Amino acid sequence: MIPQGCGSIAGFGKSFLVAAGMLGAFCAIPTAHAATAPADPCSLLTAAQVSKALGQTYGEPAKRVAPRPFANTVQGTDCTYSAGGSGEVLFRIYFDPSAAAATDLFARLKMFYSPPRPVPGVGDDAYFDPSHGIHIRKGNVRFFLSGGKNEKALTDLAAQVASQL
Repeated sequence: MIPQGCGSIAGFGKSFLVAAGMLGAFCAIPTAHAATAPADPCSLLTAAQVSKALGQTYGEPAKRVAPRPFANTVQGTDCTYSAGGSGEVLFRIYFDPSAAAATDLFARLKMFYSPPRPVPGVGDDAYFDPSHGIHIRKGNVRFFLSGGKNEKALTDLAAQVASQL
């Protein structure tokens, strides 16, 4: 016969072993390293890359601070490439403190761009919004490209940026 109260100690031991096993498995999984913001985030996408992809000449980007999407989130960088009077390309990029924070924000923001169309093979998650802007998340980085309706060119540019992260 087991004395009263020993069953709860045995239950505690089982719970402890399960938790320890889960922690060990979690620690064994390789983690992605967080990308840090370069001194000039616009350098991740050059005017030459934009010009080549879109088939017209774009000037060096004008750089501004991008707004925080929600309170207590990071500010980003807006890089606006202009082709004179014939169009602009916006590259907006955020370096979140962790991949988990970026994943959460990416999911929360996706609700505002419905219906999203998935874009496979670019970053960890990517989609086009109804206005032909492409939204990408890779690790702790979220970025956005818009400018015209050439979705293939924007996808190619997004893949070039993602490959550097």
